[in-house]
Amino acid sequence: MSDKQQLYRSEHDSVGERAVPKDVYYGVQSLRAAENFPITGLAMHPELINSIAEIKKASAITNYEIGLLEKRVADAIVAACEEIAAGKLHEAFIVDPIQGGAGTSLNMNANEVIANRAIELLGGEKGDYRLVNPNDHVNYGQSTNDVFPSAGKLAVLKLLVRAQIQLERLYQALVEKAEEFDGVIKMGRTQMQDAVPIRLGQEFRAYSEAVRRDIARFERAKDEMRCLNMGGTAIGTGINADEQYLRRIVPNLSKVTGLSLVQAFNLIDATQNLDEFVAVSGAVKTCAVNLSKMSNDLRLMSSGPRCGFGEINLPPRQNGSSIMPGKVNPVIPEVVNQVAFNIIGNDMTVTMAAEAGQLELNAFEPIIFYNLIQSVETLTYAVHTLVDHCIVGITANRERCRDMVEHSVGIITALCPHVGYEKAAGMAKRAIETGAPVRRLILEEGLLDEASLDKILDPYSMTEPGISAKELLAR
Repeated sequence: MSDKQQLYRSEHDSVGERAVPKDVYYGVQSLRAAENFPITGLAMHPELINSIAEIKKASAITNYEIGLLEKRVADAIVAACEEIAAGKLHEAFIVDPIQGGAGTSLNMNANEVIANRAIELLGGEKGDYRLVNPNDHVNYGQSTNDVFPSAGKLAVLKLLVRAQIQLERLYQALVEKAEEFDGVIKMGRTQMQDAVPIRLGQEFRAYSEAVRRDIARFERAKDEMRCLNMGGTAIGTGINADEQYLRRIVPNLSKVTGLSLVQAFNLIDATQNLDEFVAVSGAVKTCAVNLSKMSNDLRLMSSGPRCGFGEINLPPRQNGSSIMPGKVNPVIPEVVNQVAFNIIGNDMTVTMAAEAGQLELNAFEPIIFYNLIQSVETLTYAVHTLVDHCIVGITANRERCRDMVEHSVGIITALCPHVGYEKAAGMAKRAIETGAPVRRLILEEGLLDEASLDKILDPYSMTEPGISAKELLAR
């Protein structure tokens, strides 16, 4: 026997014969795919691998229940799938996340790895597909076209759950800051110009409400991912799927995963249309936009420390410059911004890929899963670091905030009901030209006495609905 024969085993597919390393769990079809698609150089996401293993396990259980798989074969397949779902054998999944063929490469990579591990468990040698066949046993009653999208949905669903946990933490942290900062009066701004007073706590409460809506969107997004086309096989008509298999596969998959899953009402529709992924990507993008806007605000309010807004302090996390001593940058909001930019770009990719489907199948699910999984996962990590390394450690510069309110022209808005818009506008113009405080100019003009002015310009009352010092109007 030659050295090559000792190191390799021979496998074949419809393309022809091929030498495969003897001890690997993948087979000829996985090897061809790895050679054909050297695109990202990255491994398949672990949650996608786990999810496809769970589908194969549920299928083996179902096929055994209806008498289409021998118990010993089904048990070996189930055992192999359980090992993979526990994190083992992931290195045998060698295909690139971005691949042609609508996910066939990953499906066959899974079929071959599961088959070869099952063969081992039965006492055979890898590649002896007479014992357990990748297509005839592991893939029985299935097609890439129902397995791959279902695996993608399961993976995204699990990641959405993790993301939602972090969003809940962010919501709670913002609520706590809203309460802490409720008494901090600062100047509100519109179009980057002084507007009217607002409480810092009100700003943080507004951020929390945006996050609360995002949490609700993620809840709906999870529902989008629960509906699977398993049993539809090639184009949704269910060819080669036993009728009993069709009825049992999704309930069995729910048991295997512990997730609440449902079978699509129309399997043809569910096989050819990927709008659910667009909806989920849209929810993730919307959340990213909210997080990025909040991060912009945090960077502005913390700008300084001497020559900016200086209203809040972000926790110092690291040196900000290799040349400017003592400089500390808002690195956590900055990274959240960058994650948001990437998610927004990913959403466009998901949108275009879903639109590009033709007739009974969309061939571009690999790029959808690659981008959507990245979006959900990076958002999760970004929110985690935003909470732990930024939000919980924010402090307010109370005196700085109040001083800017007292010296702002914007407080003159509260005087409009008492002196009229025209007079108030004139006072504002003089205040801007001379730099004199609004309060002093009003008193000099004799428009109001000091006691009335104190009531009207009470900072806290200006942050609540209504007319400031309304009782004075009755006089």
